[in-house]
Amino acid sequence: MAAPKDPRPCSIADALALVGEKYSLLVLREVCLGNGRFDQLVRNIGAPRDILATRLRRLVDARILTKRAYSERPQRFEYRPTEAGLELEPVLMTLMTWGDRHLRGDEDRPMVIEHSCGNELVPVVTCRACGDPVSHEDLTAHPQVPGWSVAGPTAA
Repeated sequence: MAAPKDPRPCSIADALALVGEKYSLLVLREVCLGNGRFDQLVRNIGAPRDILATRLRRLVDARILTKRAYSERPQRFEYRPTEAGLELEPVLMTLMTWGDRHLRGDEDRPMVIEHSCGNELVPVVTCRACGDPVSHEDLTAHPQVPGWSVAGPTAA
């Protein structure tokens, strides 16, 4: 079978096209932590200024961040997450937990996030309908795009 000219339609791929660029999720991390000024972002992320400026423009254009002037002379801006940006925060928390567990070890964590209940946040994906934690074994994919199955493109 010949390779399809287009890859599988996928919301994960669409999201990664936007936030999967180097530094984009780190920008979102810092903005969610309240560090939305350009100099703070440069210092805390370590990205080159020109690349950081490009990422910020793209995230603002995609309505993940807002840009607001905090100084007129010289003109300076700060960035804040929009509702769409805040919806990515659980993704960041889950990714951080995965990194702590699989890349650093629980003893070498650079940051701990505390929930408003006073306990350390340990994110868990749950089913909205039944409330049960989700595991791989609980999932069944149902492709919604005509011409695609779980295994790939179907014959026309």
